[in-house]
Amino acid sequence: METVNILTIISIAFLGSFGHCIGMCGGIVFAYSSIKIQPQSSKVSKTIAHLLYSFGRVFTYSLIGVIFGSLGKVVRFSDFANGILLVVAGIAMVLAGLSLMGKLKFLTLIEHSFSSSTFYKKTFKKILNSKSNSSFFLLGMLNGLLPCGFVYFFAITAASTADPLYGALVMAIFGLSTIPAMFSLGFLASLAQATSFRNMMMSLSAIVVIFYGVFTIYHGYDYITTANEGIQHCH
Repeated sequence: METVNILTIISIAFLGSFGHCIGMCGGIVFAYSSIKIQPQSSKVSKTIAHLLYSFGRVFTYSLIGVIFGSLGKVVRFSDFANGILLVVAGIAMVLAGLSLMGKLKFLTLIEHSFSSSTFYKKTFKKILNSKSNSSFFLLGMLNGLLPCGFVYFFAITAASTADPLYGALVMAIFGLSTIPAMFSLGFLASLAQATSFRNMMMSLSAIVVIFYGVFTIYHGYDYITTANEGIQHCH
C-alpha cells in the first residue's frame, strides 16, 4: 500500500470519527458506559473496557476487509473496472464530504441502520446486560456491523486492493484511527458532545474527505485512460 493512502485513511478516519462517528455511535458508548461500567471502577478497568469495545469494532472491520479484499481478488478487476470502482468511490466520498458539511443528506440516506431489527435488539440487550470483559469486545463487534458511510467507502477501497491481507489492513487502519475519538467519548463525554468542537472536527473531516474523493476520482480516471490506451495499442 502506498504511504499517501495510509496517511489519508488515518486522516479521514481520525477527523471523521470526532464528527460523524461520535454522532452515529455515541449513544452506544454512553449506554455501555452507564450500564456496564460502575462509577467506582478503577481507571484501569474502565480503560480495559473501552479498549476491548474498540478492538471489537476493529476486529469486525478487519473481517469486512478480508471479505471485500477476497471479492476483489476473485473478480480480478481489470484496470478499466478498477478505475470505474475508484471513480464511484471518489464520487461517494465527495458526496459524503458535502453531507458532513450539511449540504446534502447523502450519509443519512445510505446509513439505514438495522439496529431496530429484532435480532439486533435482542443481541444488543443481552450483551449490554452482561458484566464480563468479553462482552465489551462482543459489543464492539456488533457495533462494527452497523451500516456506516465511511465503512462502505473503505470496504470499496479494500475490494480495490484485490487482496484479503491488504483489504484487512485498510479496514484495520480505519478502525484503529477511530479509537481516539471513541475512547475519549467514554471519559470526556462533555468534550465530545460540545457543539463547537464537533462542528470544527466535522468541517476538517469534510474538507479532507472531499479532497481525497477528488484525488480518488483522478486516480480512477488515470486507470481508465491507461486501460483504453492499452486497448488501442492492441488494435
